[in-house]
Amino acid sequence: MNIQDLLKRALEKEFLSIEEGVFLHNNAGTDELVFVANELRKEAKKDTLGIVTWQIDRNVNTTNVCVANCKFCNFFVPPTEKFKDKAYITDDETYKRKAEETIALGGDQFLLQGGHHPKLGIEFYEETFSKLKSWFPDLRLHALGPPEIVHIAELSKISYEEVLTRLMKAGMDSMPGAGAEILNDRVRRIISNGKCSGQEWLDVMHVAHKVGLTTSATMMFGHIETIEERYEHLVRIREVQEMRPEGANGFKAFIPWPYQDDGTLLNKTRGVRNTVSPDEYIRQIAMSRIMLPNIENIQASWLTVGPKVAQVCLHAGANDLGSIMIEENVVSAAGAPYRLSAEEIQKVIADAGFTPRLRTQLYDFRPTPEPLEGKILVA
Repeated sequence: MNIQDLLKRALEKEFLSIEEGVFLHNNAGTDELVFVANELRKEAKKDTLGIVTWQIDRNVNTTNVCVANCKFCNFFVPPTEKFKDKAYITDDETYKRKAEETIALGGDQFLLQGGHHPKLGIEFYEETFSKLKSWFPDLRLHALGPPEIVHIAELSKISYEEVLTRLMKAGMDSMPGAGAEILNDRVRRIISNGKCSGQEWLDVMHVAHKVGLTTSATMMFGHIETIEERYEHLVRIREVQEMRPEGANGFKAFIPWPYQDDGTLLNKTRGVRNTVSPDEYIRQIAMSRIMLPNIENIQASWLTVGPKVAQVCLHAGANDLGSIMIEENVVSAAGAPYRLSAEEIQKVIADAGFTPRLRTQLYDFRPTPEPLEGKILVA
């Protein structure tokens, strides 16, 4: 294989193989990858060139009770007597308060997720979504994720398609790419053995696209995966995107972030640390753009790598910085230290040489609210 030949093919939006992706990852210079990824970003976003998008939403957790037992998660509690005082299912008054606060802060969406509760089936989520929509009709529900859909389907003994169509009818607007981690079952058996398989994750996304649900895709890397397994992950996501119906968004965005290790079982029992350097994260952003020419938006995770690294990523293939996250409990519980207000995220974008534009989950522009400095709440 030849670096320049592969980069030329990437510029032509050819689908590179796992082996070719690994070769570029291991051999191409950062400057070469950044240049090609930036050219691909400019082509993908040619109608909005010079703009970087951001969002205001709130990550709200339905419950912290979970049987998945992920080794990188400090958020969940198991459904046992020992943890009953820490376990919760979010109540109506809490939802109302958090929605009112979110709307007052200019937000338009709940990123609504939680644990795999052994007693919460489809009816619980239908009721929750329906109530939220009845109280706040304009609040978007970017909800659950493939592992939760698999869990609900198994509990309720219905198909993925029935779960998704019933949830959409109840008010689900879109679905995040949660629970992907690395879509290789060697990895999943070690870090998230109680969660769905890689193929099940992909199957749910395929069905979601089939029924008209817009989704995103993610990758949590820098733990026990091999470089080959990273690129298998990217290729499998690309393949599902190719299967989406004509006119469907499918995966609207791809978001890679490094594993956060603070206090996790993966760190305590196996000594697995996050060793992803700023250079490696920038290279992975660039390679995400190169390997996924059929996904329009690449998001840099300022929450896990910080605003300075995220700024460089905007010149390395990324075109979006995601949300200010009025509330976020899961990744933060594993040590993600960064916080940004509405004003700060816009300044980060502007200082990188771009024009910030507030967006919806579908990447449509929306008006920027009045200055919110000092009003961002700590949940």
